[in-house]
Amino acid sequence: MTIRVCTIVLILLSPFFSFAGDKAIPDYYLRSNFLFTSPSAFNNGLVGFANPANLGLVHRYESRFIWSTRGTDAGTFRDWGTYLAVHGLGFSVQQQDIGGIDVTDYRIGIGGGSGEFATGLSYGWSKGDYDALGRERLLSLGCIIRPVRYLSVGVIGTTSLESKANEATGEIGVRPLGTPLVTLFADGAIQRGMRFDDAPWSVGAAVQVVPGISLVGRYFESEAFTAGVTVDLGTFGLGSQTYFDTDQHHASYTHSVRLGAMQPSIFPELFEKDRRYLAVNMKGMLDYHAYRFFDGGKIRFAELLSDIQAAVDDPRVSTIALNLSSMRAYPEHAWEIREELRKAREAGIRVVIAIDICGMTGYHLASVADKIIMDPEGFMQLYGYALSRTFLRGTLDKLGVGFDEWRYFKYKSMAETYSRTGMSDADREQRQAFVDDWYNIVRDEICASRNIAPDQYDKLINENGFFLADAALEHGLVDTLARWSDIGRIISEMNNRAMRGIDADGLLANALPPSEWGPRPRIAVVYAIGACEMDSGIRGRWLERVFLSLARQPSVKAVVFRVDSPGGLSLPSDITAQALRKCAQHKPVIVSQGQTAASGGYWLSMYADTIVAGPYTLTGSIGVIGGWVYDDGFGEKTGMSADHVTHGEHADIWTGLTLPLLGLTLPARNLNEYEQDRVEIIINQMYDSFVKKVAEGRGLSVERVREIGEGRVYSGIDGKELGLVDEIGGLTTALAIAAEKAGLRPNQDIDIVEIPQYRGWFKPLLPKSPIAGNIESDPVVQFLKFYGEHNGQPVPLLLPGFYPTADF
Repeated sequence: MTIRVCTIVLILLSPFFSFAGDKAIPDYYLRSNFLFTSPSAFNNGLVGFANPANLGLVHRYESRFIWSTRGTDAGTFRDWGTYLAVHGLGFSVQQQDIGGIDVTDYRIGIGGGSGEFATGLSYGWSKGDYDALGRERLLSLGCIIRPVRYLSVGVIGTTSLESKANEATGEIGVRPLGTPLVTLFADGAIQRGMRFDDAPWSVGAAVQVVPGISLVGRYFESEAFTAGVTVDLGTFGLGSQTYFDTDQHHASYTHSVRLGAMQPSIFPELFEKDRRYLAVNMKGMLDYHAYRFFDGGKIRFAELLSDIQAAVDDPRVSTIALNLSSMRAYPEHAWEIREELRKAREAGIRVVIAIDICGMTGYHLASVADKIIMDPEGFMQLYGYALSRTFLRGTLDKLGVGFDEWRYFKYKSMAETYSRTGMSDADREQRQAFVDDWYNIVRDEICASRNIAPDQYDKLINENGFFLADAALEHGLVDTLARWSDIGRIISEMNNRAMRGIDADGLLANALPPSEWGPRPRIAVVYAIGACEMDSGIRGRWLERVFLSLARQPSVKAVVFRVDSPGGLSLPSDITAQALRKCAQHKPVIVSQGQTAASGGYWLSMYADTIVAGPYTLTGSIGVIGGWVYDDGFGEKTGMSADHVTHGEHADIWTGLTLPLLGLTLPARNLNEYEQDRVEIIINQMYDSFVKKVAEGRGLSVERVREIGEGRVYSGIDGKELGLVDEIGGLTTALAIAAEKAGLRPNQDIDIVEIPQYRGWFKPLLPKSPIAGNIESDPVVQFLKFYGEHNGQPVPLLLPGFYPTADF
């Protein structure tokens, strides 16, 4: 009955098959006689030969060679087939000897899809005595639907391109436990002029004895049956089944050899347990995004975190090795990598880190290792931490450019760059507090990892600072002097056995296809990187669409919002925050704050269910500031002049000199007393709104937010004590919280969807000159450009130079 229902559904879904004409093509079971089970139920069938939709489910690549014997003589060779596929594309050739007539069938197909739904199209033709066997050129359309982890339904429509013959095939797979332990399957095929009662069908089961070993049996309506076993060793597999004819007599054997992508198996764990090490070269910038192709100079942050976790979960891997040579990373990002390595050590993984030239950030990361290797010609620069800023007041005076600072909150010090020649007491206070937290956290972690007394550490920093390799070894800062090229030997000696390296792509979590059917729950990781602007930086207009779309997607169970922004304009900040708030009404939204999530960056965060920050994330800075840049003699010094006509008492405030090349307008005058009073009112209104929204989002009183506000910047540690942050951790902490709040099962397989995943498709072939590129990417230059474009606009923004830059 199940087969008949499946066939009826197929016919309803395939109206383009006419079922006209009397001619029949060789049936599905004759054409696909090498199948151990229904193609959608087990091991991807014949990788697209039977159901082309299997091509959409091929994880990476597959190759199979299958042959059958002449009778029961295991050493003979009769029919054979070769099946080749990569994800989305397949080619197969199969030869059959039927009653002494040979025919060779060819099939090429394409497919696509996901674990929930896949579809494919194939074209087949034959060579040899195909006329005698009724072979014709065939076009097949197939689909596989897996709505839940218990059910797989496949349909195939096949039509002849030479006659009106066609065929409809339906198949169904059921996993009662929702896992590969037990798979029940059934299929049936019908052609024109055939009654349902006469349609051929089969039923069977595949039972997983242990991962990699399965017993398979199949019974046909003709009363023939097969019984077999498949053994997967990882990337290599074997299979064998015995065929019993309609009289239940042993008729032949079928054997298969598979070579392809990694498949679930107990054998790698048995034979290679703790015999592999993951080696990661960290050369380049540790960044959120890279170009999809031709961008070897970036290490993707989330990908590295995921690879460390994958190595921990891979029973073959006993050691993780990192080469920090030429690495550049923001201190908070390096701390998150360090935390993952610390957790790896707690899980029993050994960590080895190689350095050659490094500073505080690099050594802090390296200190987590079981063994630190230093190049004999390398050196360390460990001088502590400093935050500095450049002041342009004197420069503006010499240029004849005036600046009026609109500052009404004690710690909102952004405009001091233009208004002062040194730090204010308030700015110095908050910067010193942050640097002290930063230094103390790093000192405590290095001392704990390297077994150094804190006073001894301070002495090394203050009395030495610069260490050649021999001195670093003498002071116990490193464990041995060697080069990265010696890493294999060093790791083998640590483990007292010969060790083999493994690429991140080869780790089981990255290499194995999904083991369960159906859609996997997804957690979206959305990035807000850069200044808060509408169409650049964080792209507030785009982020609003992203959050509103995610709110409507049932497959996305939670959202992690990674914020790394010093702030900017209030409009994109609030548009994004409100969209996040609407999304949070439908599913958990967790904010993960990176190096900087202050001012407008904190505005983005405040409505999240949970805010996670690193210990020295820069957070808070709840305040608004502005300023006015104007012509105070610049035109006279340069010989430039401007003129205007106006309608409106204050319209002239925006008129003045337009600077060549820059395209920026330098207003001709400062604001008058009335205009300045209006500015103060507006900034205070914006601040009041900011404070009320933070209070509402964080469940604090308005008075409390005003008390901790005033534009003050806090470390993540201090932010947690004040209620601005909920948890200290990184991106992986936020993902774990999101999964828990979404109600996902512990250790459940999930898909992490990064939005956006890449900076773009291709890295520009003609990069900018190093000088131009460095100038344009400099955060101070970006700030000056931003401020010039938004002169006179109150902004919740943190000045570059407050937050740490990428270090080595």
